[in-house]
Amino acid sequence: MDLRADVVVLGAGIVGVSAALHLQERGRDVALVERAPKAGMGTSYGNAGLIERSSIYPYAFPRDLRSLLRYATNRTTDAHYHPSALPGLAPFLVRYWFNSSPKGVERIARAARPLIERSMVEHERLMKEAGATELMRRVGWIKGFRSRRSLDKGRRDAARLDGMGLAVEELDAAALAEREPHLGPGMAGALHFRDPGSVSDPGLLVERYAALFRRRGGRFLKGDAATLEEAAPGWRVKTRDGWLGARDAVVALGPWSDAVFGKLGYRLPFGIKRGYHMHFRARGNAVLNHTIVDVDGGYLLAPMDQGIRLTTGAEFARRDAPMTPVQLERALPTARSLFPLAEALEDMPWMGSRPCLPDMLPVIGRAPKHDGLWFDFGHQHHGLTLGPVSGRLLAEQMAGETPFTDPAPYRIERFG
Repeated sequence: MDLRADVVVLGAGIVGVSAALHLQERGRDVALVERAPKAGMGTSYGNAGLIERSSIYPYAFPRDLRSLLRYATNRTTDAHYHPSALPGLAPFLVRYWFNSSPKGVERIARAARPLIERSMVEHERLMKEAGATELMRRVGWIKGFRSRRSLDKGRRDAARLDGMGLAVEELDAAALAEREPHLGPGMAGALHFRDPGSVSDPGLLVERYAALFRRRGGRFLKGDAATLEEAAPGWRVKTRDGWLGARDAVVALGPWSDAVFGKLGYRLPFGIKRGYHMHFRARGNAVLNHTIVDVDGGYLLAPMDQGIRLTTGAEFARRDAPMTPVQLERALPTARSLFPLAEALEDMPWMGSRPCLPDMLPVIGRAPKHDGLWFDFGHQHHGLTLGPVSGRLLAEQMAGETPFTDPAPYRIERFG
């Protein structure tokens, strides 16, 4: 049986579902194609649950010798690498390093700012329509520092946000204890970023957005995005219900996007940062009110509906290599000294992959070599944050509207 749609969106994570919703709003008949049985089961499920309205500056590659030597030992909590994966990651890592110069970071922050500034607005609108407002709390998140040296660096980093209309509050040890009474000692101070939102179940949020998509008449089909091929006029992809044809196709596959764009002849320095999490019960009556980043400890604790989520930093490895959750093992003793974590609520950690480009910006826009092919991927650590606003920017371009911001910084042509 052959099926038809105006647009097929490949991938039902937060980025793909958001793009589908924005295209629907512009009158397009949209079908979502996903290999998993429901939306939001991949990278979108396992993040820290933050809509990072304050994170205008990117996660840059360290350039100081002290940090580089520390990471080279491969014994840190915030970063880990598989030596066997480094040759394949080299094109990405080299360009990532070059883009992390002070001038490069400033340029990237300017390009990211229009997306970051609308991230909360676009989410709140979709949450209201999807009946998901109870999943977000407007409490921000707290960045804790164990040493005066790291606190001073945190202050300098936060000072770059001056003049951008963001609220950042410095907390001494007493103020931090008042805000989070069940934290243990050890923090020299903290910064409370007040503007971001905290989502208590990111996977459920994507499910709610997908349910809104279906209520509006959208189709959710199980299929293999790697089967995408040109089929005049347009594209077709194989689904469980038959071949689906569409005039336009959107690649929104997150860390699996290269399976499609690579086959179609696009060469990008595409990198993967893997990450892990586990949920823990809080001991006794302990409560965690905010997401806490232990900067010196290299981990994050987030209050989720499933429990307290302990998440790691980045692991540089092949996307499909076996799990090596050593960062969780390293972080757990320190995390338990900060907050009274009881037993783990899962037998095995969760692992996911972040789709990264070396300039720390996503690709959003038209594929230059093919008519009717569009890209929306590469959101690195900010997929949850940027999904809805990226979907809006993509849909405006596809509908021939004037985009709310210049899309040039996100075009794939920037890679030559």
